[in-house]
Amino acid sequence: MNESKSPGNLRLGVNIDHVATVRNARGSSYPDPLRAALVAESAGADGITAHLREDRRHISDGDIEKLMSELSLQLNLEMAATAEMQEIALRFKPHAVCVVPERREERTTESGLDAISHEEHLKEITRPISEQGSRVSLFIDADPLQVDAAVRIGAAVVEFHTGAYCDYYFEKRRSECERELNRIREAAAYANALGLEVHAGHGLTFETVAPIAKIPQVAELNIGHFLIGEAIFLGLESAILNMKKLMVEARKK
Repeated sequence: MNESKSPGNLRLGVNIDHVATVRNARGSSYPDPLRAALVAESAGADGITAHLREDRRHISDGDIEKLMSELSLQLNLEMAATAEMQEIALRFKPHAVCVVPERREERTTESGLDAISHEEHLKEITRPISEQGSRVSLFIDADPLQVDAAVRIGAAVVEFHTGAYCDYYFEKRRSECERELNRIREAAAYANALGLEVHAGHGLTFETVAPIAKIPQVAELNIGHFLIGEAIFLGLESAILNMKKLMVEARKK
């Protein structure tokens, strides 16, 4: 086992996908995801996440080009493990590339990537991306076996899927919620001990973020859908400021 790493301050990556979802609903040029990214930066976001789906249902290739050329924050490009997406990542050279599972019929990412079953394919997709200088992350469930596969693949980062924990919370299924939270805690400690940087995300809200933010090995949270939705009521800057405040307070405790 490698020596564990201290993650330091907890970072917030703001996912701007659903700004593009609203834009695409009318086929217009607004609202602009780049403008949302710039607002996020002014509100204290530490990075921007954008998922370029194969069907381009929200973020487009043009969005990625604009973000790469005009954004001062680091871009985390989420993508499926396909040759097309590999070529795009190699062309744009984002700071980080997070490989996620993707199915055309799903509304959103439903679970973590099965790194065990697709280990060799993931190596082929991610090795050139890593060699060009982008940090490779795998979006996986909080499972030590998946973490082991991520190490073998050569990922620098694992991001744990927090969707089930959030669902159990809002369904008031307390025992399942606590069990899932414990799984994330244990997997974070395990991944950190192996030398991986640990991120988490999916479905996090003002109500659910604190227990995840308290996990000392977690270095970054990626949050999007909730913040964009909350922006309707609070404004995007206020939503991000509130989320950062909750994260900082939880980490201090």
